[in-house]
Amino acid sequence: MGIKRYFATQDNTISNAFKNDLKNRATGSNAGASDILEAFVIHGQTSASVDSVSAEQARILLQFDMNEIVDDIANGVIPSSSVDYILKMYNAPHADTICDLDVNEAISATPIDPPTMSITITVNTSPLAGKEGKKLTSTQIRDRLLQEAQNNVGINFEENDGNDSFVVSGRGELMLEILLTQMRREGFEMTVSPPKVLYQKGEDGKKLEPIEEITMDLDEEYSSKVIDSMNRRKGKLIDLKDTGKDKKRLIFHAPTRGLMGYTSRFLTLTKGNGVINRIFHSYGPFEGEMEGRRNGALIAMEQGKAVAFAIFNLQARGEMFVTHNDPVYPGMIVGLSPKPGDMIINVMKGKKLTNMRTQGTDENVVLTPVRKMSIAEQLSMLNTDEALEITPESCRLRKSILDPHERKRSEKSGAAA
Repeated sequence: MGIKRYFATQDNTISNAFKNDLKNRATGSNAGASDILEAFVIHGQTSASVDSVSAEQARILLQFDMNEIVDDIANGVIPSSSVDYILKMYNAPHADTICDLDVNEAISATPIDPPTMSITITVNTSPLAGKEGKKLTSTQIRDRLLQEAQNNVGINFEENDGNDSFVVSGRGELMLEILLTQMRREGFEMTVSPPKVLYQKGEDGKKLEPIEEITMDLDEEYSSKVIDSMNRRKGKLIDLKDTGKDKKRLIFHAPTRGLMGYTSRFLTLTKGNGVINRIFHSYGPFEGEMEGRRNGALIAMEQGKAVAFAIFNLQARGEMFVTHNDPVYPGMIVGLSPKPGDMIINVMKGKKLTNMRTQGTDENVVLTPVRKMSIAEQLSMLNTDEALEITPESCRLRKSILDPHERKRSEKSGAAA
């Protein structure tokens, strides 16, 4: 007895990773003893022409034999236990259709919102790589992301020609943050690029960007501050309602690129009393350039452990992200300066000890507590030449190019171009 399986793909497109997986199945390299391929057809084409699949050819038909569970099949009826076996054996994701050979049409897949944001994930290349995590190689990261793309309909996965960097697209920063947090808990170490918004082109050729609808419930006394902060992010106030007891409900339409890391800012403005909800609305006209981070980065000079004495004297230069005994390395961002422009500092400089004792020299060293930031907040702070190092125990901001001389050469070549 045979069974058909229709593969359903997102947005009627077939990614390169998905094509390679189909090729492997067709040639039998991934086929087990129970996975007997009787036919492999893509709209009448043979399996050798997988590379020529167009975006419209989104339905793939794969027939396989059911010898392994033929004993469970009685009178042409497949019991639920056998269906579970099929789903587990062939890793059937959402929207796939598994049916009898006599059925010639797949069940229509439920439309989902398109991805609006992407990040690039690579292996951890910092000097501290391998000290906290167990899964470090690009192969392990690739397999994990392929598994996520298969099980999560909101995630798209692509890889470059060298298979050493992977572009993951999702519906907003929360979905990507959840994925990174899950991988972090599973023991992965990785480097993540700044998030990028996925643009589209309209029928008239103009640039379109994703727009989100934001609903906020907050106290009336904080509404003016929140409206001002949304105006800075190109947000448009759609509705303002009085919900009683000095409470307001604000509804905005704002570009996705202006809302990265905004949840924590909103909670700060409302002193923890506000509730915010975001959902994808539509693609709208490009709202123009938006102001990024104006603060310069404080960059570590040497590799070692930070010293309280050095941090105490550097606190006047800006906000510090490290505290006493935290590991640092050259190119790691250890703080933010209140002024534009990066600054290389030494957080390992200890106090010079002498035999002389005078009044006031041994003052108490008091460090300002380090601000705890989520992965989404840290990603929202990144400039184009920076990255986020994620390990099971730490999240560190860093420069994409760690060597200061290489950074200068890269900046000069970029300016010349």
